[in-house]
Amino acid sequence: MHLPVLTGALALLNSTLALPQPASSENDVAARAAFVKEAFSHAWDGYLQYAFPHDELHPVSNGYGDSRNGWGASAVDALSTAIVMRNATIVDKILDHIATIDYSKTSDMVSLFETTIRYLGGMLSGYDLLKGPAADLVKDSSKVDMLLKQSKTLGDVLKFAFDTPSGVPYNNVNITSHGNDGSTTNGLAVTGTLVLEWTRLSDLTGDPQYAELSQKAESYLLAPQPPSAEPFPGLVGSDISIQTGQFTNGFVSWNGGDDSFYEYLMKMYVYDPKRFATYKDRWVLAAESSINHLVSHPAPRPDLTFLATYNQGSLGLSSQHLACFDGGSFLLGGTVLNRDDLIDFGLKLVDGCADTYQQTLTGIGPESFGWDANSVPADQKEFYERAGFYIQSGAYILRPEVIESFYYAYRVTGKKQYRDWVWNAFVNINKYCRTGSGFAQLQNVNAPNGGGWYDNQESFLFAEVMKYAYLTHAPEDEWQVQRGGGNKFVFNTEAHPVRVHHT
Repeated sequence: MHLPVLTGALALLNSTLALPQPASSENDVAARAAFVKEAFSHAWDGYLQYAFPHDELHPVSNGYGDSRNGWGASAVDALSTAIVMRNATIVDKILDHIATIDYSKTSDMVSLFETTIRYLGGMLSGYDLLKGPAADLVKDSSKVDMLLKQSKTLGDVLKFAFDTPSGVPYNNVNITSHGNDGSTTNGLAVTGTLVLEWTRLSDLTGDPQYAELSQKAESYLLAPQPPSAEPFPGLVGSDISIQTGQFTNGFVSWNGGDDSFYEYLMKMYVYDPKRFATYKDRWVLAAESSINHLVSHPAPRPDLTFLATYNQGSLGLSSQHLACFDGGSFLLGGTVLNRDDLIDFGLKLVDGCADTYQQTLTGIGPESFGWDANSVPADQKEFYERAGFYIQSGAYILRPEVIESFYYAYRVTGKKQYRDWVWNAFVNINKYCRTGSGFAQLQNVNAPNGGGWYDNQESFLFAEVMKYAYLTHAPEDEWQVQRGGGNKFVFNTEAHPVRVHHT
């Protein structure tokens, strides 16, 4: 859906804060962390004033939207970030809201994937954090217990989606009629990005049914059929039959629609290496096959490394902001498995995605980009020769994936360069996206002032962009990503930290 572009309002931008400048002293790092906390509070205050308890703020018109079933997505998505920022006032407000949500009521179709990663992931993460390292934030333990109760309620509302001949769920379901949208297939990411949250729900409640449902769906992705669905070891197609569990194509990609399936293979191993060693083995195959078969270097910039798509013998030379989590995935897998080759490759992917930010007028990367020398738009030839890519969609909808990978690069290497990259990106987001009440989306990252605003503030601004920007500059804590195998938490794809099993 394309929201109205508002250009004149850009003139109102940024009359409030003088930005701290990048520097290396610890005092400046603390000032950066404080600045991110201020930006989070700014977005929260605007949401609270104009949109709460709806799903998202429209930060230019000061209206609201309910794209996630009207349960207050921004509030639930903000919970874990407010916890790691130790903002007890916001945490308390969100807990009071979550206690009132009736997950059995909505007039819209429900996305199993989006509801799992935002609502279920957000509540489980809040529970794990507030029962663990942030237990001092909330004095009333019954408010924390409520998070697990509501998580179970939501799981019970949604579990009928898995009631199919194969166990591969429908993604778009009607929770009132128990109907669905009539799809015959489900996507790789939306099928393969449920297992962390649903397994955690079982482990916390002691009721195995949620884990069993999600792991049965996942089983078809771990042993793909027919053989044509796996053109290279570990790399699989994009769509799975809901009837049979068989793949219906062999289109391989790390882009949106496929991305987080690969992410969760390694994250399940981090969550519980005993139960999920097979997931790790599949991730290693996918990672090695990506290096062997999907690596692509733009002709004018052979120093850059991107991952192409693959379909029936040919590579597709295009990628997306969504795919830029791939560097972080390689870095997490590389450090957990103690494999320098995977870490080094992950850093090359991070460098490539950094270039998509550093080459634009705003210093923010585009929604999608390509590097096929035969498809360069006439008006981007000069840009392509310099940057090594051309812009296919110049929008920026407040996505986190590039900052996310910078965060992993900083945590795994300790190099300040990556922390500075996070800071520079966040400064530019604050400069171009900030409105009087929140953060708007940009129409074109390579146009002056971002080309105008889309009037929407996605809930993942709270969950992801704010969290990764803050954690990069925050003190050491249990929820931070660790080098090697010492992780006590693992982040779901919405950046909600879930406590690893049995620690």
